[in-house]
Amino acid sequence: MVRHRCAVVIPTKNAMRVLPKVLDKVLAQRVPWSYEVIAIDSGSTDGTKEYLRSLDRIRYLEIAPHEFGHGKTRNLGVQLANADFVAFLTHDAEPVDATWLAALVAAAEQDTKIAGVFGRHIAYSTASPFTKNDLDRHFDGFLAHRLVVSRDLDSARYERDQGWRQLLHFYSDNNSLLRKSVWEKIPYPDVEFAEDQIWASMIIEAGYHKAYAPNAVVYHSHDYGFVEQLRRAFDESRNFSKYFGYKLSPSMRRTVIAAGKFSLQAFRQRLDDQYGRVTLRHRFERAGQRTALVAGHYLGAHHNRLPRFLSSRLSLDQKLFKS
Repeated sequence: MVRHRCAVVIPTKNAMRVLPKVLDKVLAQRVPWSYEVIAIDSGSTDGTKEYLRSLDRIRYLEIAPHEFGHGKTRNLGVQLANADFVAFLTHDAEPVDATWLAALVAAAEQDTKIAGVFGRHIAYSTASPFTKNDLDRHFDGFLAHRLVVSRDLDSARYERDQGWRQLLHFYSDNNSLLRKSVWEKIPYPDVEFAEDQIWASMIIEAGYHKAYAPNAVVYHSHDYGFVEQLRRAFDESRNFSKYFGYKLSPSMRRTVIAAGKFSLQAFRQRLDDQYGRVTLRHRFERAGQRTALVAGHYLGAHHNRLPRFLSSRLSLDQKLFKS
């Protein structure tokens, strides 16, 4: 069997709205070495399975819906890959150009101690101006630091500064790459949420390095409604408390103040013209979304005080994991 420099693993589920364009971009990557593409579907009913079966250049695997897990399914993809590196995309993350994969691999090739690489996300053209601005500000923030980080950069700060630890373990499998030889020692955890950031924390703790590849860019964005944002924020906060030991929106007072501040900001904030015209509807949606974010963070930070039925009803990922 041919040993590839890299494999691209894409978990799929009911993805026909976006997947063909994503795969067209993935299969058109310009690289000086061979790569393979592995798709793992977990029970699609919209034609995704039939589409993937028709593609000769894709290694395709079907699993039952109850067998899916964010970490477990990605571990399966890495296990199948006959490659030195394994890149991950979600089925709605579209590479911006044909250099995406080469940029991820080049970032990892800088040093054999680099275990993982994450790339930049930018919003789809149809996204809200606020979503476009949020993503740009988030990923621009990493440019204020070294592109390759490790615990040894400042071990004392790592022990005392929660924000610094958060920066070091940020990692997103919407657009990432890992070194398979490190994965063989430290596979992904089988958890219902944040498997990527938990894995990044594990490699940092083990002494490996993590890199940011700002030129490895994908389109990936969501404009969540109030309820979906509340539930996603609940999962984020609950699991950050569970796995990392820190609370997002820890007190009711701070949550109410933050909600008021963000709502005011939604109506006052001016955005660059590059993000398009900001309408009154955008501002109302932004106020609701930001209120849902801090409310979900508060509920997640105090999930152990909630009735079990309410906690289960709020969580999207716990329901998926248990199914």
